[in-house]
Amino acid sequence: MAVLPMKKALICGLKEDRKGTLEFLQRQEILEISCENPGDDLFQRMDTAASRSEFERKTAAAARALAVLDTYEPEKKGLLDSFAGREPMSLEVYEELAGRREEIQKTAERLLELSKEIQERKAELPKLYRQREALTPWMDFDLPLDFSGTKTTAAFVGAIPREISREELERSVLEAAAREASAGPLAVGPETSAAREVPAQISVVSATKEQTCFFAVCAAEDGPFMDQALKKLGFIRAPLSSEIPAVQSRKLEETIRRLGEEMARAEEAVRALAPERGNLKFLADYYAMREEKYQVLSKLAQSRSVFLITGFVPARDAGNLERGLTSRYPVYVEFTDPDEEEDVPVLLQNNKFAEPVEGIVESYSLPGKGEMDPTAITAPFYYVLFGLMLSDAAYGLIMVFGCAYCLKKFKNMEPGMRKTLKMFLYSGISTTFWGVLFGSFFGDAVNVIATTFFDRPDIRLAPLWFEPVAMPMKMLVFSFAFGIVHLFAGLGAKLYSCIKSGHILDGIYDAVFWYLLVGGAIVYILTIDMFTEMFELGFTLPASVGNVAAAAALVGLVGIILTNGRESKNWGKRIAKGLYGAYGITSYLSDILSYSRLLALGLATSVISTVFNQMGSMLGNSIPGMILFILVFVIGHALNLAINAMGAYVHTNRLQFVEFFGKFYEGGGRKFSPFAIHTKYFKVKEDH
Repeated sequence: MAVLPMKKALICGLKEDRKGTLEFLQRQEILEISCENPGDDLFQRMDTAASRSEFERKTAAAARALAVLDTYEPEKKGLLDSFAGREPMSLEVYEELAGRREEIQKTAERLLELSKEIQERKAELPKLYRQREALTPWMDFDLPLDFSGTKTTAAFVGAIPREISREELERSVLEAAAREASAGPLAVGPETSAAREVPAQISVVSATKEQTCFFAVCAAEDGPFMDQALKKLGFIRAPLSSEIPAVQSRKLEETIRRLGEEMARAEEAVRALAPERGNLKFLADYYAMREEKYQVLSKLAQSRSVFLITGFVPARDAGNLERGLTSRYPVYVEFTDPDEEEDVPVLLQNNKFAEPVEGIVESYSLPGKGEMDPTAITAPFYYVLFGLMLSDAAYGLIMVFGCAYCLKKFKNMEPGMRKTLKMFLYSGISTTFWGVLFGSFFGDAVNVIATTFFDRPDIRLAPLWFEPVAMPMKMLVFSFAFGIVHLFAGLGAKLYSCIKSGHILDGIYDAVFWYLLVGGAIVYILTIDMFTEMFELGFTLPASVGNVAAAAALVGLVGIILTNGRESKNWGKRIAKGLYGAYGITSYLSDILSYSRLLALGLATSVISTVFNQMGSMLGNSIPGMILFILVFVIGHALNLAINAMGAYVHTNRLQFVEFFGKFYEGGGRKFSPFAIHTKYFKVKEDH
C-alpha cells in the first residue's frame, strides 16, 4: 500500500563510454530518463533522425521477413502460447547475435526477394489463365487470330455475343452487308437502286449460349461494308495473336507450368530458411532497441568529451544502479530528492495479495502527488465483489485451476499478464467460496444429473448459507449491506489520508460528518417497521436507538452545511455551498442502490445455468439424452462462464471506479516509464 519514493539521478561520463552506459541502463530498466537541459552552451543535442529512420526501416524489413516465413512455414504454437511472454536471452548470446546482424540482415533481404519473386509470378498467372481461356473457343481454328485477309480478300475473325446457327448468321451478315453496300457513296444512280449483293464465306468455329465464334471472308473491296454490317450485329474481334490458337495455347500452358515451378522453388527456398526464424526475431528486436536508444541519445546533453543523463530512479534501486555503473565505467553518479514542483513519476509497491489489482488502479488513474495508493484497500473488495457477481463454485474452480496452470507453466510470462492472471485466480477463489455458500455448482447441475440419469431427485448441493434464487430479497438486503460497508471503507480511506497528511479537521469535515449523516440515517430507517418488513429483516431496532441515530444524523447534517464551503470567507456563500453539499446524501442513496447489481448478476449466472441444464435434460435418461446433455452442458456453460465473467469484471470495475474511488480518490499521477528493452520476442537480462 505504497507509492515508492523516487530519487533524482545525475549521471556524468566520458563520451567514449556513452554507448555502453546507455545499453546498461536499458537492460537494467530502472531509470526514467528526463534529459533536462543543463542551460550551458557547452552542451549540445545530437541529431539522430537519420539513424533512427534507418533502424526503423531495418526493423520493418525483419518484421516483413518473419511475415513471409509465417505465410509459407507457419510457426507451430500451442493454444496457450500467448501467455508465454518473451524468451530470456543472456548477454553473451545477445552480443554474439549482434555481431552477426549483417549476416542475419542478408537473410531477411533474401526472404523479401523470394517473396517478391513469388508475388510477381502469382500476379502473372491470372493474365495467362485469362488468355488461355479466351483461346478455348478457337482451338479448332487453323489460322492466326489476327489474320485480316490477303491482297484480294478481307477476313474477319471474331464472335457475336449470342448463340446463332451458321445459316442464320450468314443470312444476317450478308443482308446487313448488302444494305451497307447499297447505301454506300457509289450507289447514286437509278441503275444502282436495287440491293447490291456482297459475296462472302462464313464458317462457324464454335458456338455456346453466350457467344458464336466464326470466320468470315469477302472480297477486299467489300471489306468496309462487311465491317459495318458486323459492327451492327455486335461483332467482337478475337484476341489478337500472330500464332495459331492451338500453338499459342501450348505456349501458354508451358509458361504457366514454368511459373508454377519457379514459385514452388521459391517457396521451398523460403521454407529452407525457417531455422533462421529465431535470428530474424532477434534482428527485429535489436534494431527496435537501437532505435529507442538513439531516440534517448538525441535528447542527451553532450559536449565533445562528456555526456549528462538525468532522470528518476526508485530510491530502493539507487544503490544498485550506482554500483553497477561505477563498476563498469568511470562515471559520476549523484542522487538527490526531487523538488516539490517537479513532476515525479509514480511506481506502486504492494504485497502479493494486493499487487494483482494494481492494473485496475492504473486503468483508472495512478495516485496524485501526496495521495495514498488505494490498491491494498481495493484488492479485497475487488475479489469479493467479483465472486458475488459470478457466484458459482464450478466456474470459480475452472478459473482457479486454469489461472494456476498458466502461472506455473509459463515462467517467463510478462509482468502485466501475470498480475492479471493472479487477479482472476483470487477472484476465482472468491467465486468458489460464494458458490459454496449459495449452493451453486454449474447452477443446479448436481440435482438435474441425479434426477435425470440416476432417478435420485433427493440428491442436491445444499447451500451453506442460502440460495439467492429462492430468497432474492435476502440477497438484495445483503448486497445493500455490503455496499454500505464498501462506501464506508472509502470514507475511512479519506479519513486516513487526511490524518496522515496532517489535515485532521478536513478528515472530520469530509468523512466523520458523512459517517454521522449516512450512518445515522441508515440506523434510523432500521427502527421503522415498514422498512424492516419490506426488506424481511426479521428485526426492528428500538425507538431509543432511532433517537440517538437521528441526533447523530442531525449533527452530521449541520456539520456538512457549515463546513462544506469552508474555503469561502463569505458566510452566505459558505452556507449555500454547505446546503448543496448536504444534497449529496442523494448520491449516497443512488450509490447504495447501485449494489443491487450484485443480486442481478448473481441471479443471471444461476438462472442461465439452470436453463442450460434443463435444456440438456429434455431427452431424459437415454443415449441421445446423454449426448444432448453433454453438448448443451459444455457449450452452454462455456458461454455462460465467458459472458458472466466479463460482466462481473466490468461491473466490479464500475463499482470501484464510481462508488468507491469517488469517496476519497482523485488520481492524476504519471506512470513511471523507465528506459527499458521494449522488444517483442526476447528479453535481454544483465548477468549477475
